[in-house]
Amino acid sequence: MPGNDLTRLRIALTIFFALDGFIFAGWVVRIPAIKEQTGASASTLGLALLGVSAGAVITMTVTGRLCRRYGSHPVTVVCGVLLSLSVALPPLTHSALALGLVLLLFGAAYGGINVAFNSAAVDLVAALRRPIMPSFHGAFSLGGMIGAGLGGLVAGSLSPTRHLFGLSLIGLLVTAVAGRSLLRLEPPAPTDRMPPEKRVPHRLDARTRGLVAVFGLIALCTAYGEGALADWGALHLEQDLKAHPEVAAVGYSCFALAMTIGRLSGTTLLERLGRTRTVVAGGTTAGVGMLLGALAPSVWAALLGFAITGLGLANIFPVAIERAGALAGPSGVATASTLGYGGMLLGPPAIGFMADWFSLPAALTSVAALAAVAALIGFGTRHAASN
Repeated sequence: MPGNDLTRLRIALTIFFALDGFIFAGWVVRIPAIKEQTGASASTLGLALLGVSAGAVITMTVTGRLCRRYGSHPVTVVCGVLLSLSVALPPLTHSALALGLVLLLFGAAYGGINVAFNSAAVDLVAALRRPIMPSFHGAFSLGGMIGAGLGGLVAGSLSPTRHLFGLSLIGLLVTAVAGRSLLRLEPPAPTDRMPPEKRVPHRLDARTRGLVAVFGLIALCTAYGEGALADWGALHLEQDLKAHPEVAAVGYSCFALAMTIGRLSGTTLLERLGRTRTVVAGGTTAGVGMLLGALAPSVWAALLGFAITGLGLANIFPVAIERAGALAGPSGVATASTLGYGGMLLGPPAIGFMADWFSLPAALTSVAALAAVAALIGFGTRHAASN
């Protein structure tokens, strides 16, 4: 594939990553208003929100096969259309059951597009022979920050129906423009130029499947921290450190901003350190940062800890997904993404149980523990993956 086509492909995929984060964040900031609209209790809302998770996990397990059969580019575009359409449905529901059903569709589109564009990105990384995977995930994080910020600005003046319908129109327009470019570009075929021992086999042996699961476990360990901080960080600052609610709300923003900065600079970091040292250094940094964030006696020290944690975790998930895809193609991306997404789901309830048993600060130290586990696994698999 000519260099200009690779550049156009990189731009198109970056747009889809950013769009995914933008739409998902726009939905998340309207959850309180939709809860009030449906009249759902906290527990029934929690069950309805599981629809996103269930739809995503179910779809992730089959999207890898769809990408192998039809190609990751068409699957990305189709899932982009479904994601854009389905985000407009939650405000149209008036019961928790109906909300859960439409969120199944939204989650399916969200899970599908994540596997599809990560698979396309893995192929592009191999073709360019540069570790650019973090830049795509940085675009996702940046899109999420923009979507959340815009949602906060319009929440007081636009109803959820108008806001999410607007997101749907934006999503369809962006998908039409970026999707047209994506469908015109053939996926790079770097495996044809690789020696036979490095090509992705059609049938994976037990060792390769095991390594893919290990990289998925690394993704789980880091996504656990992201989910835990999103749901419990502000409460820790407000409840345990007596922060003002407005200051407490800054906690996750510090984490998300640091993660975005870390991912946007991730390619340079990977080129200098290599994958193994990036994972080990990132896990260690995140572990130290989260210990500070969980155990610090002051709000500002805790905020600093959250930011350090974001920097540390930033590039571990993209590296894990890229390594799984390099080993096993779209099915490897699907497996690692499913495990990683499972970590994001596991984090919040696990923290809740541990907070009841011990305390919230003690529970949050589990984020540091799993970041250390990711670093240890990364070091242990240093000979199984190229640095």
